[in-house]
Amino acid sequence: MDAQGRGRADDIDPADQWVLNPDTGEYELRLGPSAPRSGVPAPRRPRPSEAAPPARGRTEAPGRSRPETPGRAVPPPRRRRGAPEEPLPGRRGRRPAKASKGKKVLLWTGGAMAFVLVAGAGAAYFYIEHLNDNIASVSDDGASTGGFSKDKAINILLIGTDKRTGKGNGSYGDAGSVGHADTTILLHVSKDRSNATALSIPRDLITDVPDCPTTQEDGTQKIIPGTRQVRFNTSLGQDGRTPSCTMRTVTELTGVKPDNFMVADFNAVKTLTSAVGGVEVCVGKDLDDPDSHLKLSKGTHTIEGEQALAFVRTRHAVGFGGDLSRIGLQQQFLSALMRKLKSNDTLTSPSKMLDLAEAGTKALTVDSQLDSIGKLKDLGLELGKLNTENLTFTTTPVIDNPTEKVKATVVLNESSAPQVFSMIRNDVSFTAVKERKKKEAAAVAARLKGTKAPASEVRVRILNGGAVAGSAQETLSWLQNEEGVTKSENAGNAPASLAKTTLEYAPDQAGQARRLADLMGLPGSAMKPGESVTNDQGLPAMTLTLGKDFEGAGVSLTAPSKAPEGVQKSTADKVECAK
Repeated sequence: MDAQGRGRADDIDPADQWVLNPDTGEYELRLGPSAPRSGVPAPRRPRPSEAAPPARGRTEAPGRSRPETPGRAVPPPRRRRGAPEEPLPGRRGRRPAKASKGKKVLLWTGGAMAFVLVAGAGAAYFYIEHLNDNIASVSDDGASTGGFSKDKAINILLIGTDKRTGKGNGSYGDAGSVGHADTTILLHVSKDRSNATALSIPRDLITDVPDCPTTQEDGTQKIIPGTRQVRFNTSLGQDGRTPSCTMRTVTELTGVKPDNFMVADFNAVKTLTSAVGGVEVCVGKDLDDPDSHLKLSKGTHTIEGEQALAFVRTRHAVGFGGDLSRIGLQQQFLSALMRKLKSNDTLTSPSKMLDLAEAGTKALTVDSQLDSIGKLKDLGLELGKLNTENLTFTTTPVIDNPTEKVKATVVLNESSAPQVFSMIRNDVSFTAVKERKKKEAAAVAARLKGTKAPASEVRVRILNGGAVAGSAQETLSWLQNEEGVTKSENAGNAPASLAKTTLEYAPDQAGQARRLADLMGLPGSAMKPGESVTNDQGLPAMTLTLGKDFEGAGVSLTAPSKAPEGVQKSTADKVECAK
């Protein structure tokens, strides 16, 4: 904590006054009769007469622009709350600093470091009321889903930039870099919170960057033209692109639309590892990289600060000396960090939790949909439900760029990458999760088992419930002309949009439903036992509603049940040694 947060008790660390109550399992502020009051306020129980405070909204107010704050590796436009300056156009005004208040804290960090939420969010819940308005934010420019939901799967885009800002960071990143997407991880958390997948996207992957509507410093929007067949890392920083453009690029690449993004700079690794007292890593050989200044002997080491940053930045000392080798090292480091955060040594130490929160908030930029204390708290609690053994780290399947003589970039492995993306889109775990409801899964699978009626007996009405325009007619023509389902008709648009395609049928139509599911590649989860409807001829028929997941007539909607062969993956609970 800084001096301003200590009030008059400059010689007392407020964290030392938090005591674990064995009856409630929560930390409480305990002061002796003569002890000075802590600068960190204790959580206050509202009086019965007090109403819950309304959610803070965002106001649009004109103002003057201000230069980028030195030492922060985040792209403009941005703001930091809690300062007295006049608000930038299009951003929420800042509140004056409150007197005699301790510096509030948040168990959070950005980019790759955002994984700390998985380990520590639940334990830090009692600090949420002490959050300070020091979180920087950047507009999502409409590129997100509008923010995560508690009742749905969660997709968070974690970005680490290579911008050379901050004390001691001149040896890292590209000189003069505007802050590219140097490290990018798409974190997918399952709907039931039983598992998660962390998909690394190589910075040197050749892909298309789409046109990006981007909020400017004066609050106006400018469309930054897209480019084809360029490195993925240029989706940020290049030509004034902000994280929302990286978000759009990921959506185009994977088919997964992120809910939120978080960005971090180099300082996140240094300050966070020091806050927890170091992270234990293992190396299978002596490492000596003059470029990153990493020098470690074979064996196990506890690293923090500059040494930790050198560890995650090195690439010449491990594997084949490229970015893919460094990705593996970063995944190993994040697993080790999570294990440290899960340990009692960290979670039961209020002083460490305060240090951790302070370090995280200073290195983080979030999107405008996460710019509230309530949302950050809720996201932390959702991620805190995960177990490290069910968090899988994997990398987008790629191959060397065949057009290059000197191999410097990579392209998608078209034989396996689509399957990996499909698993994430369809919320399929990369690990066997013990907590899965086996009975429910068996019941869903059973819907596909049994006799199938001939195609000529299938009677179905087709509605468009969110698919691209013309999908219902396209499916009708395909079923009638190529699959022999002549008793089918186009029923127009559904009354509501659906994320997933569904097939509703009556019990006596189960054979017809199984035949249609087989023809269209529908999974058991798309089959909804219910009631029949009356078609144009006055006869009972099934209802096929094409959802947003529909990709075209004849394209299977059944997601793969496991990762393709050859895809490397590891789980956060395993200790691995870098080689």
